[in-house]
Parts: sequence; structure tokens; C-alpha cells
Amino acid sequence: MVTNIVEQQSVREWFNKTYQNRGLSYLRPREAYYVFLEILKVRKGASILDVACGPGQLLKIAKEYELDLHGVDISDIGIQMAKEALPDADLRVANAEQLPFANNSFEYITCIGSLERMLQLQKVLQEIRRVSKADAEVCFMVRNSNRASWKLVKEHLGIINKKGHQGANTLEQWQEIFEDAGFKLKAVYPDIWPSRRWAHWFSLGGRLFPVDYKRKEEADDSIKFAYEFIFHLGLS
Repeated sequence: MVTNIVEQQSVREWFNKTYQNRGLSYLRPREAYYVFLEILKVRKGASILDVACGPGQLLKIAKEYELDLHGVDISDIGIQMAKEALPDADLRVANAEQLPFANNSFEYITCIGSLERMLQLQKVLQEIRRVSKADAEVCFMVRNSNRASWKLVKEHLGIINKKGHQGANTLEQWQEIFEDAGFKLKAVYPDIWPSRRWAHWFSLGGRLFPVDYKRKEEADDSIKFAYEFIFHLGLS
């Protein structure tokens, strides 16, 4: 059963209000989503499901790779925006705890910057496994609780977005969560967008500071302090 309806409604209302007031400016530019599809090495014609797709930024890039596009989001405003941009995609208002798809449906599944907001994370991960094909590949981007900014602003000052159900975990905690849910770790990368975005904003069309949106940074000891982690997973 879907968890507390009041909490889910609070999350939905927060995202609806955010998309209404800020639109796409709330999110990274669409170009910043290339890296996730490059990590997955997606194949033309394969099916992809973006969980918590919002206005469809990742799916807009997935269209360039000629994938079969599917997306779900709890926000009806987000889905409406996505449908306007991607009228041929299969886009549905749905809770990730109850994905409206058959078993073994998708070759690729993504969830970018949203898992930490899920009220019943293990239920969501079970659903993602259920709709994944046996050889499916998965890419998640999740928040790091070891980041100094998180510790200061969220833990010490208590400035946490409760309406949007904001959360975070350490690298080790996320890995354990995924492995307990039956996923197999293929690779983990630090999210380098926070440092890359300044070049994006001042790139003047790429002439001054060219930005490689497909580049990923290999993990080293410093990954534990990355702003977010990008997990590439398979099914165990």
C-alpha cells in the first residue's frame, strides 16, 4: 500500500508549486543530462523509464539517442510540462511506489536527484527491479550526507525541506541500500556538475568556456565528499 497519503500530497504540492513558480530554472539545463546516458551506454531503440522525470529534461536528451521514452512523476504539473516538450513519449502521473508498468518492461531505468525524496525507498527500489528486464542497467544520482554544506545547512542549522522530503546518505549507506535491494554495483562516480555549471553559465554558446556534458569523473578517495553520487547498477 502507498505510504501516508497526507505526506505524499505534501510532496506533490511542493513540486507542483516549484514547477509553477520556477519552471525549468529549478533544474539543471537539459545538456547536463547527457552524462547519465553516456554512463549507461544506451542503445538505439531500447526502452528507458525515467522515475521522477519532472518536466522531462533527461528524456529530452534520451530522444536524441532514439530511445523508447517513458516517464513517471508524482507532480501533474511536471508531467504536463514534459508532455508539451515530448508529445510522443509515454508520460504518466504516478507514485514511484506503484509503477504503472508490467514486469520486465525496461532496458534502462534512471532516477536523477530524487531517490532521497522517496517516502518508502525500499518499496520504490522493489518496483524498479520489478519493471526492469533481467539485463537492465540502472543509473541513480543521490545526495551525499557527508558533504560539508549538507552538514552545516541541513544538520546543524536544521534548514531541511520537509515538504519536499529532502534527505541524504553517505556513500557507504547508499551502496548498502542498493545492494540490499538486489542491485549490483557496476560503478560509482562523483557528480561534477556543481563545478561545471560555472563554465556552462559563462560559456557564451561554448565559445569561451566549452563544456563537455558527456564527461564523467572516475571515483577516487575524495568521492566521499562529492555533492552527489552517480551510481551505475545492474541486477544481481
